[in-house]
Amino acid sequence: MKMILILLFCTGLLPQTYARPAEKQIRALLENQTVAWNGGDIPAFMSGYWKSDSLLFVGKSGITYGWQKTLDNYQKNYPDAATMGQLRFDIVQLKKLSSNTYFVLGKWFLKRTVGDVGGHFTLILKKFKEGWKVVSDHSS
Repeated sequence: MKMILILLFCTGLLPQTYARPAEKQIRALLENQTVAWNGGDIPAFMSGYWKSDSLLFVGKSGITYGWQKTLDNYQKNYPDAATMGQLRFDIVQLKKLSSNTYFVLGKWFLKRTVGDVGGHFTLILKKFKEGWKVVSDHSS
């Protein structure tokens, strides 16, 4: 049985119940962001981001530094529920870079009455006293 678990772990087929605690916490953070977004609450969605002037966000409009500026951009670009739509994330890869840093590769989808959109994202998350936070987000 132990050998089977090791094999499943090495191939990435291990069920979520056996995932590392950090990975569970990161998945929970992303789920909380999804719930906040789908409830129309951009400030709650932003609670998953590092509240720092050093937060890095790269999107279709270019590079943005800072938590407040990122929040302002989200509120400007998604002014209402129709524009926000319903968010879904698909995690493609979750990779530990160090004891307090993870890389996440995924896909995002917005189902909207004004037209569906989607793309890919890469995140760098760091663990702080208050938990895991996105310190870099490149969404396209």
